[in-house]
Amino acid sequence: MLARLTKALFGIAVVMAAMSFIAPGKGDLVISIKNFVGDAPLKLDSITYKNELGQPFTVTKFKYYIGNISLHGKNGKVYTSQEYFLVNEEDEASMQIKLSNVPEGDYTTLSFILGVDSLHNCNGAQTGALDPVNAMYWTWNTGYIFLKMEGKSPVSKSPGNLLEFHIGGYKQPANCIRNFNLDIKNGILIKDGATNQLRIKADLAELFKTPTSIDFFKLSSVTDFHGSTTIADNYKDMFSLLP
Repeated sequence: MLARLTKALFGIAVVMAAMSFIAPGKGDLVISIKNFVGDAPLKLDSITYKNELGQPFTVTKFKYYIGNISLHGKNGKVYTSQEYFLVNEEDEASMQIKLSNVPEGDYTTLSFILGVDSLHNCNGAQTGALDPVNAMYWTWNTGYIFLKMEGKSPVSKSPGNLLEFHIGGYKQPANCIRNFNLDIKNGILIKDGATNQLRIKADLAELFKTPTSIDFFKLSSVTDFHGSTTIADNYKDMFSLLP
């Protein structure tokens, strides 16, 4: 009798030990990004917007890199993706960032960078979102363009009234990488086999205001390190969560 009881208890212990080594469940998270100019959805080539100084402008191109995406949960739990994503207003599919195999958990903060870190800037030719074919790379010496906005404004003194803001650089004093931490108000619960969604607003208007109001008459083009951190300091407020 005692032997049988001992054997049963041993069996239970083995099962419980095995269960403790079962990998946690995993789900997917889709981060859906919508570009705006203030409160108006961004429309390329067709709508005239105004900056903080009331200067009209249109947008012909808007794209940027997002990377180092992390989800922070309760009890210090952290999930980090190693991928980089190129969000391009001309490519609807790029506005849906999918994170696969996210461990189950209750996550309360989403963090990421706009830009490309020093390691990936120095790794030479790469593929996928970081492939130079995407026209987001200057030269092998200077690295990636983090954000590219192009358009027109009648007050611009550039040829053809062009606006050109190509922002990049990972070295001080011209480091244009900016970090974002978005609090998920009610948290997001990742469950095994399920797909969740977070919606993000990216406000292009933030490039041109706070802390520095950009006057297109005086500054219509930034295509190297001159003035780049001014725009980067502005776009650090570009992202927010949508309901």
